[in-house]
Amino acid sequence: MQAAPADRADTAASAAVPADSAVPADSAVPADSAVPADSAVPADSAVPADSAVPADSAVPAVLAVIPARGGSKGVPAKNLAAIGGVPLVARAVRACRAARLVTDVVVSTDDPGIAATARGAGAVVVQRPADLSGDTATSEAAVLHAMDAYEALHGTGVGTVLLVQCTSPFLTSGDVDGVAAAVLEGGADSALTVAPFHGFVWREDGGEDRGENGGEDRGEGRGEDRGEDAGTPAARAATPPPSGALGVNHDKAHRPRRQDRPQDLLETGAAYAMRADGFRAARHRFFGRTELVRSETARVLEVDDPHDLARARALAPLLDGPDPAARPTRADVDAVVMDFDGTQTDDRVLIDADGRELVAVHRGDGLGIAALRRAGLGLLILSTEANAVVAARGRKLRVPVLHGVDRKDRALKQWCEEQGIAPDRVLYVGNDVNDLSCLGLVGWPVAVADAHDTVRGAARAVTAARGGDGALREIATWLLGPGLAMP
Repeated sequence: MQAAPADRADTAASAAVPADSAVPADSAVPADSAVPADSAVPADSAVPADSAVPADSAVPAVLAVIPARGGSKGVPAKNLAAIGGVPLVARAVRACRAARLVTDVVVSTDDPGIAATARGAGAVVVQRPADLSGDTATSEAAVLHAMDAYEALHGTGVGTVLLVQCTSPFLTSGDVDGVAAAVLEGGADSALTVAPFHGFVWREDGGEDRGENGGEDRGEGRGEDRGEDAGTPAARAATPPPSGALGVNHDKAHRPRRQDRPQDLLETGAAYAMRADGFRAARHRFFGRTELVRSETARVLEVDDPHDLARARALAPLLDGPDPAARPTRADVDAVVMDFDGTQTDDRVLIDADGRELVAVHRGDGLGIAALRRAGLGLLILSTEANAVVAARGRKLRVPVLHGVDRKDRALKQWCEEQGIAPDRVLYVGNDVNDLSCLGLVGWPVAVADAHDTVRGAARAVTAARGGDGALREIATWLLGPGLAMP
């Protein structure tokens, strides 16, 4: 039976790095991934007032808890390290928020910078007490504390709890929904993400030879280089008493081909789900009937040291493609609110001899916005710029404009009230830090591809197109389909 990895005080056990994947030891966390230290976590574990629980609070919550303490010996400030321009903790929050079955996302932390980043990404933050913040504290203890804090604050019970590790940068919303569904719909008591594993596990001599003396004959052959035909009964009988290295998941004296051996599954360390009542009783993530949820092997990577971090950064351009499960549909959205500069433009300005500002816009964006209007969605352009070009663009598109606005979040709240639209049914698209307050208000915060790293981290979805280069048309295809619902 596959043994569970030892407790890791919030991070999964170090993933093995192939010998040929060495990277420079100076792969440090970039300085710009830091978060201001003055973003303090309230001592009373206060949660933002706008982090509301769905109206039907009688339904037990599906709560995703992300333990993310500040101390890290292998990689300083690890949970704030940026992969693909997004801090690890924000990547985890984004995957959980995009999951269809998750009610709320909680980050348990003792670090003000992590707390600020988690809030910006849309998570509820629970301040972790000192006795649960040391190297010996277990992830289970942090999750139990977060559950208690959440239930006390919201007055609603947690039916299913998820433990999600932010050290798995390529976790998807599908992985999160997979473990949640195993418990909610599949009748499991607990579930975890796994991936096929074909490697040979060895242990230095120091105990029973589990490969040769009564262990499972589970060796794997990879062609002649692995000696797939070695180990006849006569040869094994002549083998001297075991010494030296021991095979853990294989008999070193006999290796059938890969297709002839039972498949091993490796615990990825990315996501776990548990029945909340059973978890409280067991105080451990595995109990009752445990179901295995398979993940893509290519996405299995845990960041525990600088080499892992460098590998993750190298892989991000290959693995961070669009996640269809993280995109809204027409059924999710009643209104689209758009920033202007950097979202409908490329964020550059031309100034003529008379001081007039000129910008370039994308015709495809205009087509997409027109399709959204015909589909009956509420539309608004919301900008801090008082320039006349913003109003002119709104008139051209026949979209209302609020510009020259200092507090965009207040203006957005008031507009939603006037239109009778719930903020959680609004998609807001932006590109820079002055959009963060609005991104935190709506159900579908979206960033354009070239948005500031902090904004990408706060977004629930990110476009493949850059601002001013078709990002709004791309959003229109999310909501209306590739044909923009045209006859």
